[in-house]
Amino acid sequence: MTTHTLENIHNIKKTSLPGGLNIVSEKIDSVKSISVGIWVKTGSRNEPDEKAGITHFLEHMLFKGTEQRSAYDIAQSMESVGGYLNAFTSTEYTCYYARCLDTKLETALDVLSDMVRNSRFPENELKKEIKVVLEEMKMYRDSPDDFIFEEFTGQIFRDHPIGRPVLGYEKTVSAFTREHLFDYMKARYQPDNLLVAVAGNVEHDEVIKLAEQMLNINGDTKTLNEEQPLQSYEVTRSEVTKPIEQTHMILGRRALNFDHPDKYLLLLANTILGGGMSSRLHQNIREKYGYCYSIGPFNQSYVDTGLFGVYVGTDKEYVSHVRELINKEFERMQNEKVDEKELSEAKAQLKGKLMLSQESTSNRMTRLAKSELYFNRFVTLDELVENIDAVTQEDLLRFSAGFFNPDLFSETLLLPES
Repeated sequence: MTTHTLENIHNIKKTSLPGGLNIVSEKIDSVKSISVGIWVKTGSRNEPDEKAGITHFLEHMLFKGTEQRSAYDIAQSMESVGGYLNAFTSTEYTCYYARCLDTKLETALDVLSDMVRNSRFPENELKKEIKVVLEEMKMYRDSPDDFIFEEFTGQIFRDHPIGRPVLGYEKTVSAFTREHLFDYMKARYQPDNLLVAVAGNVEHDEVIKLAEQMLNINGDTKTLNEEQPLQSYEVTRSEVTKPIEQTHMILGRRALNFDHPDKYLLLLANTILGGGMSSRLHQNIREKYGYCYSIGPFNQSYVDTGLFGVYVGTDKEYVSHVRELINKEFERMQNEKVDEKELSEAKAQLKGKLMLSQESTSNRMTRLAKSELYFNRFVTLDELVENIDAVTQEDLLRFSAGFFNPDLFSETLLLPES
């Protein structure tokens, strides 16, 4: 067992156990709560095509009972002591987490570890949960902004696992069996693929002791990750229709991976374009012309690529005007230096959000975990602030000249049925 305490950050510690399990913690003396997460380095992109959706479905099923606890026992375990328990699945990771009083660390880790190690997937619960997930799919399909984002991602990453919906498909989910779940857990839920992250009023040594007791850290099987080469990006145009009132549009492209040297430039460009009510897109499309209620950019990074786009909900007759105005903002980013005042305000906005996020133990636990998952080290606030402050007007113009070329942007339209 090795323990690593980050230099000059005495309250953040990391330990690697012999079986491969990593533990990170941040001690926050000013709170009486903790956020505890067991993170699994597996997401929807790690599934074979015929098992699309199994990562998310497995997340649901881990709440359905273990050898020692019923589904009700799991739900009640945290709620009965004033805490809560939840989970989420993304393209590249799964997280099971609890938030509770600092005196309940052992309970939280016990319940989460029991779920990860000892879930039984009862047949009757599996059949019910298949129906639940199918209803979840319908819910997302009924949400136009969720629906169009799924369509758009599928176009940008066509024939690649990133382009598949996290929930999978009705056909694949309906075919899941207990054996499929056990096999997937055996392949992906090994100690070398797990991370325990805790933030709050907690002692690192106590987390280590409990993790050693509760998680099987001596697994011999190593997690295998298949290569997933990305095909060349091709600009696409697509239209779909649904019985809705409003037209929804996304203009976007492939973007930057988590560790890309230009990531801070894109963060600032994203803020200038759509970081709130004072941003360019909001002011020039909603406030000046009244063409929409909702408009804004999104910026998603993965291990090896990324996704950037602008989403807008508007009337069908305004689509060409909105498209033209968005492209004008892209061209403005390409051809004009951002005013020093506007750049300073964007930097202040980004740094302010970072500082405000520190108020939440859940956010701090998530930052700990993502730093470890993507960088294998803790990315400090000082480092983030320094990189944001280092961006110049010239840097941003250089980056934008290539990135915001309208010819590189794909488009997906979701139109009302005629």
